[in-house]
Amino acid sequence: MTDLIDELAAVLGDGLIRDETQRAERARDTWMRSEILKGEGSFELPLAVAAPIDAGQLSEVVKLCRSHGVKMIPRGGGSGVVGGVLASADSLVISTERMTGLRTLDSHNLLATFGAGTNGYEAEMMVQDEGLTIGHWPQSIELSTVGGWVATRASGQYSTAYGNIEDVVHSLEAVLPDGSIYRSRATPRAAAGPDLRHLLLGGEGVTGLVTEVTFSLRPLPEQGVRQAFHFEDFDTGLSAIREVIRPGWLPPVVRLYDGRESWRHFKDQLPKGRCMLIFLHEGPPGFAPLQAAAAEDICVANGGLAAAEEVVDAWFDSRNTVPTWEELLAQGIMADTIEIATDWTHLPGLYTAVTDAISAVPGVIAATGHTSHSYRSGANLYFTFAAIPADRADFVTTYDTCWRVAMEAAAAMGAGLSHHHGIGRMRRDWMAEELGDGGLAMLRAVKAALDADNLMNPGVLIGDDPA
Repeated sequence: MTDLIDELAAVLGDGLIRDETQRAERARDTWMRSEILKGEGSFELPLAVAAPIDAGQLSEVVKLCRSHGVKMIPRGGGSGVVGGVLASADSLVISTERMTGLRTLDSHNLLATFGAGTNGYEAEMMVQDEGLTIGHWPQSIELSTVGGWVATRASGQYSTAYGNIEDVVHSLEAVLPDGSIYRSRATPRAAAGPDLRHLLLGGEGVTGLVTEVTFSLRPLPEQGVRQAFHFEDFDTGLSAIREVIRPGWLPPVVRLYDGRESWRHFKDQLPKGRCMLIFLHEGPPGFAPLQAAAAEDICVANGGLAAAEEVVDAWFDSRNTVPTWEELLAQGIMADTIEIATDWTHLPGLYTAVTDAISAVPGVIAATGHTSHSYRSGANLYFTFAAIPADRADFVTTYDTCWRVAMEAAAAMGAGLSHHHGIGRMRRDWMAEELGDGGLAMLRAVKAALDADNLMNPGVLIGDDPA
């Protein structure tokens, strides 16, 4: 590969990274399975890391890799948790880390364009300086990039009111697997055939690499109203949420924790076994108090008991603070999260089926859940599991088994098998369940048309081999 490295160096200059430590830092994402294998010394370094500065430079890099038959592994902030980034010794990692910054800000039309490698929190702060907001607040906002949000079809903590990433993206620029550059029309809506942006939204680098994102912004809301109520059980809390959403109330933050998670987070504010529901209401002047009053009436009618506003304050203060996988593994604990979604009818049964299935896996010490994104016709469930396998050699087996039984339980109930973390390598074996045979064949046909040699992030989303 010496010729390729020389050719890349001529294009990228300092943007070609060969240092071993830096290659190791960019070789994977934040997948627990990768962290386990890293501890066993079982992961490879890429040939190099390419960090182009714009779509033009990236286009040249992609064409060079194609000419040499070298696999390309796109990487943003590396905060993904399902194995979307995993380099091999014969691959090149393509990092968006130099495609950063605010390119344009149009406050009249509420539009802001960023390089795809721009840190999410920094992007939000840039528009807030102008009294605006993107309105997208994933838990990983301080680690993830705006291009990564698009690639994984992400969701944020304010999604119930403001929508998911597909609802705030106005237009895109990307480099496709053949090196050509795609730019979507900068228009609020179009009826010009299928929306091609959606080949990149959730494409996880398989269909191309996003280089620039334009968001449709909104003005910063006035000071919001925070509320909390606790319920006798999880099902009753779900019913209350459904009744709040059904008539059209849309609190940006709606989170209901099961009894075990409620005790873990709020044990000083509720009796053990109760389930805490928190709200943030905000919007145009005068709207938040009106919505909060409606939510209170509904929660009380469903048996909810009001908790102090400080419950929500405490959640905001600590919402993005979680232990790292490395810290947990050092204590002999293996853990992960799984997020799925279904309609209101099936949510209670899905919660029980998944938590029961994971709890039955040997070594599991906890299987809990909450809901954090609500819609008119259903909501997500976000599960957390932890295990202490009897032997260190059982970590990967236990981890894979927890995922397998959760996916099987969800698939049996017809649930959506990923709500916002994406597919990566962890969920790809269930894509036939998710899309159906016809849908998976369609996705494979798109991939084959765009990337016949399967060089762009192979192994992600649909796997390497149709068999």
